[in-house]
Amino acid sequence: MVQFLSGSWALLLGMMLLMVGNGLQSTLLGIRGQIEGFGTWEMSIVMSAYFVGFLGGSRMAPEMIRRVGHVRVFAALASFISAVLILYPTFANPWVWTVGRIIIGFCFSGVYVTAESWLNNAATNETRGKALSLYLIVQMIGVIVAQALLVTADPSGFVLFIIPSVLVSISFAPILLSISPTPAFEMTKAMTLRELVQKSPLGTVGMVLLGGVFSAQFGMSAVYGASIDLSVSEISIFVAAFYVGATVIQYPLGWLSDRMDRRVLIAFAGFAGGVGAVIGMVYGANFWLLLFAATLVGGFSNPLYSLLIAHTNDFLEVDEMAAASGGMVFINGLGAISGPIVTGWIMEVFGPSGFFLVIAILMLGLAGYAVFRMTRREGIAVEDTGAYSPVMPSASPVALEVVQEIAIETALEEEELASESRD
Repeated sequence: MVQFLSGSWALLLGMMLLMVGNGLQSTLLGIRGQIEGFGTWEMSIVMSAYFVGFLGGSRMAPEMIRRVGHVRVFAALASFISAVLILYPTFANPWVWTVGRIIIGFCFSGVYVTAESWLNNAATNETRGKALSLYLIVQMIGVIVAQALLVTADPSGFVLFIIPSVLVSISFAPILLSISPTPAFEMTKAMTLRELVQKSPLGTVGMVLLGGVFSAQFGMSAVYGASIDLSVSEISIFVAAFYVGATVIQYPLGWLSDRMDRRVLIAFAGFAGGVGAVIGMVYGANFWLLLFAATLVGGFSNPLYSLLIAHTNDFLEVDEMAAASGGMVFINGLGAISGPIVTGWIMEVFGPSGFFLVIAILMLGLAGYAVFRMTRREGIAVEDTGAYSPVMPSASPVALEVVQEIAIETALEEEELASESRD
């Protein structure tokens, strides 16, 4: 692991700075939109646009890397991100922001594909799981630190837009100046969606629903905070609570997932997150209960992404796991695009509490579907399930392929041990 850190510290530092920039711009736009007088529906379109670009980038970035290489793609996309961040306050128009968010989403997706392929190349079979966990922690720290930066300047000015632009510009310096070699880039051909649904109905349906939950958190939480007149510091704490909860609960849920029927745990996590959303919907006027609600929602929704991947892997053959990663990202992306739009519409109809109403419906719906699936087929014995690996819902197909590689290696090791015991 020490060898991995010595070769990858620049990448991890760069990714943390990128996550600070991404986390700050998303929350800041929610606040600035309220200041500029944009409606909730307009902001929902703006926030959804990021996921349109992200999904497009996840499909196109691999071909870009194959054509011109990691370094050029990384530098070009990061430069576009930095430029768009400066243009936001210059052209305070929801349609300009929508185009900017599409570009930002596309570029961040490409940056993630590039960086995560570097990360995978730097890790060995022995360190890949720990490297992925460290990468997740770095990402979470970046998003949480971003919320703290919100209170450093007036959101109605330019400074808070300049800060993420500078951070993104700085982020690729340690990566591009590092001596780590650029990896060869290959991605597995994706499994068809029909095949994926047939293999794991819960995994695929859960991914769509969870995409909506995550995009509502990431895109609309600041819009919600501004609409109920929270101060800038209160909004920063509120948004951070989602990711603090995810960081704290991720690993206990992962530990449990390797020791029990994952469908039960998925149902429990969906129910717990849904209860958190109901608390936020009913007691949103109490700031401390609002933070508790955000911590529950973020704490149980974010780890569900990894749980659903692990559950899906349980029903795949070893040679199908890598192929499933692209399909899982695409399905999650479809849900993510619709999440802010549906949330914005519901908030227009029912008021700000519609933010938590949408999350409650999606989380409780996921829990209910998990219970339903338990009645449709027998569960897999705990000793026959694959490994759980933590990964964020914003991960690119490359990160999911890393997760699948870990699952494949674990499955092959277990088969080898079983074969040796029979001999």
